[in-house]
Amino acid sequence: MNAKKVKDSQVEMRELVLPNDTNPLGTILGGKVMHLMDVAAAMSAMKHSGRTVVTVSVDHIDFLSPIKMGQIIVIKASVNYVHRTSMEVGVKVWAEDFKTGRKTHTSSAYFTFVALDESGKPTPVPKIIPETEEEKRRYREAEKRREERLARKRI
Repeated sequence: MNAKKVKDSQVEMRELVLPNDTNPLGTILGGKVMHLMDVAAAMSAMKHSGRTVVTVSVDHIDFLSPIKMGQIIVIKASVNYVHRTSMEVGVKVWAEDFKTGRKTHTSSAYFTFVALDESGKPTPVPKIIPETEEEKRRYREAEKRREERLARKRI
């Protein structure tokens, strides 16, 4: 099984925020943002693993800034770390004003996925190759988060 580069797992999604996506304040529903984050993260994990994947955990999501109707929601995801059958995917979200091009960071989270074989059992995935300094930093930090997740699971 060949290792793959982080850049090969990168996904970017964009969507116009429409009235059906918003609450009475005219800002996107938090559940819609979480759904889109999960979809982008799953696509990143599938690109890396070449397998069907399932979400097994999501680390803390803060909504830092609202995304208004008429703005564009931009979601970027890439695999940060790989264990044997699991992958941590980092997801970052921005609101983009299509008139000015100005982007505002609105939320981030880490999703963990497990790759499944044809019978629905966990299956090994390729190792990840972080190339840039930022990718190497995210890899190291993801290793620490994995240990923290495992410690919480043992409690």
